[in-house]
Amino acid sequence: MIRSYRDLRVWKAAIDLVEGIYRLGQGFPKYEMFGLTSQMQRAAVSVASNIAEGHAREHRKEFLHHLSIAQSSLAELETHVEITARLGYSSRMRVDPILEQSSTLGKQLYALRNALAKPRKENGSLETKKSNGGSKER
Repeated sequence: MIRSYRDLRVWKAAIDLVEGIYRLGQGFPKYEMFGLTSQMQRAAVSVASNIAEGHAREHRKEFLHHLSIAQSSLAELETHVEITARLGYSSRMRVDPILEQSSTLGKQLYALRNALAKPRKENGSLETKKSNGGSKER
């Protein structure tokens, strides 16, 4: 049962990606600390944060909206990561696994959004996001 955003596999994958992005940025030139490095970190954190914030919202529609923002931040992040490779700040050997991790996360976000967008029936009535004393089921 999902009791918290911390129970969501998609959130855990987003946190793993944040960690990978911070590690990747450690090898960038120091003059990029407030440029591309910072933008990458903010985009990665935005993915995980929007999953968490959306899950904490009262209504499914709000969660879907935050998942959409997370997907947008993920696309932004992928663009930044590709730029780092093209500028030679990091090797393809370090960048490609991050891009693969990001692609997998994107598929998870897409699947979660699709699952939430479909109304589900439970005991003849539409399931609400919060039921059983405030716990969330998915």
